This record gives sequence, C-alpha cells and structure tokens, in this order.
Amino acid sequence: MAAAAALAPALRRSLGRPRGGLGGAPRPWPAAGGAPRPRSTAAGPDGINRAVVDRIIRVDHAGEYGANRIYAGQMAVLGRSAAGPVIQQMWNQEKDHLKKFNELMIAYRVRPTVLLPFWNVAGFVLGAGSALLGKKGAMACTVAVEESISDHYNNQIRTLMEEDPEKYKELLQIIKQFRDDEREHHDIGLEHDAEGAPAYSVLKTVIQLGCKAAIFLSERI
Repeated sequence: MAAAAALAPALRRSLGRPRGGLGGAPRPWPAAGGAPRPRSTAAGPDGINRAVVDRIIRVDHAGEYGANRIYAGQMAVLGRSAAGPVIQQMWNQEKDHLKKFNELMIAYRVRPTVLLPFWNVAGFVLGAGSALLGKKGAMACTVAVEESISDHYNNQIRTLMEEDPEKYKELLQIIKQFRDDEREHHDIGLEHDAEGAPAYSVLKTVIQLGCKAAIFLSERI
C-alpha cells in the first residue's frame, strides 16, 4: 500500500501525453515524404498502398507511445535504483522512435488510434506494476514487450517486401532499425536477470497476450 501511495503522484504527473523526441539525440533518419496525401485508402498516384501504410504507421506509433509509457512507469519506481540508468538508456531510444513516428504521422496524414488515452494509462501502470516486483520484474516486462514488438516489426517487414521493397525503402529502413533496437532491449532484459522474476513464464505470457490485443486493436481503430 505504501508503494502504491508513493507512486500515485508520479502517475498523476505522468498522465500528460508524452512529447515526441524527448531525450537522446535523434538519429539522422531520412526525411519523411512531404507531399500531402489523399484521404483515400486505395493506392494513390504514387502507387503507395494507403491502407497498408496507414495501418503500419498507426499501430507503430501506438506501440512506441505505449513503450514510452511503460518505461516512464518503470522509471517512476526504479529511477533512483541501480537499474535506473539501464532503463533510462532504453527509454531514450524509445523516445527517438516515437519522435520519428510522430513525424511520419504528419507526413502521411495518418490519424492516431483512438485508444491512445487508454494506452497512456495502461502503459504506465504496466511499467510501474512490473517495477514494483523489483528490477527482475521490470526486465521481465521489457523482454516480453520487446520480443512482441520485434516479431511485429518482422511481420511488417515481410509485408512491405512483398508489396515493393524499393517503393517502401524509407519505411523499411526505419522499421528494420527500430526492430534491431527492440532486440537489443530484449537482450538487455535477459542480461539483467529477467528470467529470475517471480512467475516469469506466466508474467511473460500474460504481457504478450496483452501486446497482441493492443496491436490488433490499434491497427483497426
């Protein structure tokens, strides 16, 4: 109860929507397309499959938004612990990811998922709740989430390669780099004793089921 009470002010302060690009120097990503795009979901004059691109950017923006909230929750609990610098390092990369998807949302005129307010709270609660289990609990959460995101990015890479790898070269470059970052976070979690968390297998399974549901919903609404 004392830990939950101490955490409540951090949650209230953190409920504002995170700004893209906080912390960490952004990588020199290729400039997103600047031409206004039609609202139609059919293939446009440039040949881009709007339905595919809209779905990818929407769900990836939601995923990076949620990841930022998870790390915010973990830092609220463990920020002053020995695990704090490691979590902060991973969070800085997620801020970079979110900034890029914020730019892509504007460039391609993709609407965000209507579930962002829910992911705002749910992500923070998941991060803080896992961190209340200690460093191992936080790292178990990181492993579960980052593994799910890596698999999701791989599915998107396959989709875009099947569509036209040259046409989607910029988007593929971004997704591949972010996939590699998520894999790195996954490995960091394992290196920091994620598998030693209480009921690790159960915790991982439950979190990954939640990730799958979040991906399914954010792609569609």
